[in-house]
Amino acid sequence: MSTATSRLLRYNLNQPDETRPFEDGKGKVDLVTTDQGSIGKAVFEPGWQWSKHIKPLAKTESCQGAHMGYVISGRMEIRMDDGKSETFGPGDVMIADPGHDAWVVGDEACVVVDWQGFADYAKRT
Repeated sequence: MSTATSRLLRYNLNQPDETRPFEDGKGKVDLVTTDQGSIGKAVFEPGWQWSKHIKPLAKTESCQGAHMGYVISGRMEIRMDDGKSETFGPGDVMIADPGHDAWVVGDEACVVVDWQGFADYAKRT
């Protein structure tokens, strides 16, 4: 018989460990940190674009984070450095390698939960 204790944990993105605002008030990312890594819920306001609102913080030519996320609402276009692009909307699971720009499409905020790419996203140093 095993004496190991099972683990059951709960985190709430509505009570984040950290909130990081984007430049010009164009959104934010709320983060919870687990022993398995960070999970973030980001709100990208209409008019948000990575190259305008995160690039000044990241100091790279394009986003160098890998992302694996789920779009809750709104729409976002992601264009890879090689020119390939895709528009994501509600219900879509998005996987993007490093090397891309992204922007909100339309006049509705885009809300995304990301399991991979937000640990250092919009982090001020």
